[in-house]
Amino acid sequence: MKWHVTDAQSLAIIDSEIGDHVLSPAEYEIVRRVIYATADFEYKSLIRFSERALQAGAAALAARTTIVVDVPMMQTGIAYNIQNTFANPVYCSTEALTRPQTDKTSASWGIETLAKRYPEGIFIVGQAQTALTTLVDLIEAEEINPALIIATPAIFLDDEDYKRRLQDSLVPNITVDDRKGNAVVAAAIADGLIDLAWQAYGKNS
Repeated sequence: MKWHVTDAQSLAIIDSEIGDHVLSPAEYEIVRRVIYATADFEYKSLIRFSERALQAGAAALAARTTIVVDVPMMQTGIAYNIQNTFANPVYCSTEALTRPQTDKTSASWGIETLAKRYPEGIFIVGQAQTALTTLVDLIEAEEINPALIIATPAIFLDDEDYKRRLQDSLVPNITVDDRKGNAVVAAAIADGLIDLAWQAYGKNS
């Protein structure tokens, strides 16, 4: 991602205000991207990285792994960066061609269809809670084994705590604790990961 001088100034302010932390340099780069995108410093303590999530995600990007997102806004949010780096194919669940459903949302049915087509893909869920619940159910049923899941939908009704179930799975994941989250957060995480992966893999290829 190309930064303007005002971006650099804003990031410098974030660096000065973020205070003490225990994040790795790569995790910190992701978190500051989210804070920059949202102006919300609470994300410093809300973003959760599973073990080796960033390494697994970067390797999958470098391998041109298919990316599946939940909503068009998410697809638009990462399009420029991914097209100018690894050029992974990106598919959107709500635009997947599927038969009509009455018992599932379009995001849920679409992501189920795409997940079964790309069971080892990268999945980014920024807005649709039903897409996340579908992915977790498929993981627990051992029908898919994603390379990485980024999940940041705002969740108000979650009796079964799907975020926690994802965090407890063996699938590399990046999530947001609490109710907070949206597609902007997911896009910031994804863009940060793409840039980190490009530094590690792309420039040497």
